Amino acid sequence: MSAAGEFVDDTLQREASWYRAEEMRHRFGSGMRYYGASVGAVRGTVRDALRRHTGFGHDEVTALSSELWEVPVYERRLAAVVLLQSKVGLLTNSDLTRMEGFVRDAQIPSLVDPLAVDVVGPLVDGLAGQARMRADAVLERWAGDPDAWLRRASLLAPLRALRSGGGDWDGFVRRARIAADAQATTTTADSRPDREAVDAVLDAVAERRPELRLAFRH
Repeated sequence: MSAAGEFVDDTLQREASWYRAEEMRHRFGSGMRYYGASVGAVRGTVRDALRRHTGFGHDEVTALSSELWEVPVYERRLAAVVLLQSKVGLLTNSDLTRMEGFVRDAQIPSLVDPLAVDVVGPLVDGLAGQARMRADAVLERWAGDPDAWLRRASLLAPLRALRSGGGDWDGFVRRARIAADAQATTTTADSRPDREAVDAVLDAVAERRPELRLAFRH
């Protein structure tokens, strides 16, 4: 384990709370382990790690995020998300492959949603030219994937930009239609991840841009 990874893990374990860990297990399921550290503790730990280990560039950030994510402990994975949020300006479209793997592993809103809204969305918005076209193609592929959580990430990615009055509405509509078609043909019956994502975006634009509608959705 790297020095930064060891610092994060050790600190999170010192912040452990058995009753909070049990509460998380009931809320999120038994697919991961839980230290029982609070969200504030996770954010503070990542902030302290970046202060202790200065000079982190793209490779260091992505390597540490993968190192933290690799062990299926909720707080470690949340720390990976917080790290990527804080250094999203360093990421490139090639990092979408890494984000895809994280989303496929996550399977819960508290990890998928911040990855989509605060990492994937700003990453894509910061691209231009061919890089942006390739990233948009990746999001469209996600929208048609059998994995509902990957579809959810594709739909939520433009939420921040749309909420602020910008964003690629046409791209969202295109992906929403692709996701609807994919959900209709998938063998899994749960449409909740897709439905919640679309509702979140529509709610975000409703007040400021009431003219934006999904004509195919009833």
